[in-house]
Amino acid sequence: MQVTLKIQRFNPEKDSAPYWKEYSLDMHPNDRVLDALLYIKNHIDGTLTMRSSCAHGICGSDAMRINGVNQLACKSLFSKVGNNVTIEPIAGLPVIKDLVVDMEPFMEHYRSVLPFFINDDPAPEKERLQSEEDRLKFEESTKCILCACCTTSCPTFWATDAYVGPAAIVQAHRFIFDSRDQGSQQRLEILADPDGVWRCRTIFNCTNACPREIKVTEAIAEVKKEILFSKL
Repeated sequence: MQVTLKIQRFNPEKDSAPYWKEYSLDMHPNDRVLDALLYIKNHIDGTLTMRSSCAHGICGSDAMRINGVNQLACKSLFSKVGNNVTIEPIAGLPVIKDLVVDMEPFMEHYRSVLPFFINDDPAPEKERLQSEEDRLKFEESTKCILCACCTTSCPTFWATDAYVGPAAIVQAHRFIFDSRDQGSQQRLEILADPDGVWRCRTIFNCTNACPREIKVTEAIAEVKKEILFSKL
């Protein structure tokens, strides 16, 4: 099939503003958008800049807006997106060049929720045991790959970059509901801030954007309930 990719280009070293450039090439319906981008970079225009790594939907590095929707280029087939495709960087983060954004603001929010295991008890001889029932309380949140698709699809994040964002809340959720962790209260206090969970307006953009099909909005609601029950 003949496909046309309309890609937003921007090199801050020489461009005063972003612009659009089109590329036409032959692709199979089961080829991915990433395949086309790599072909363009390797054979047509070596200046095209983007991120990609595993190419299997695990690393999350190739998140971008495809036809106006946050997606991973490695999981987006032309049979699904069509033969006229618009590609631009994910919104709400500074553009470094072309489809590459500065992830540091996103990662700063991620670090702010203490996304690591906290337990000061002496280490057991083997592993810290947990029931299957307790594991299920946060299992969904462990699927997050930090691609930023959810956070950068959120209108609240676009409006105020102080908002911690859906991805950080999902990461906090993973530890808040882990029965082996002892840092839940600290995280709840962090997320009870006006720029924490209460900035969420339950629009569901984050859930729809998640390439791992995490119920992001539901996880945020569970954290909100936990804060209320904790009476912070």
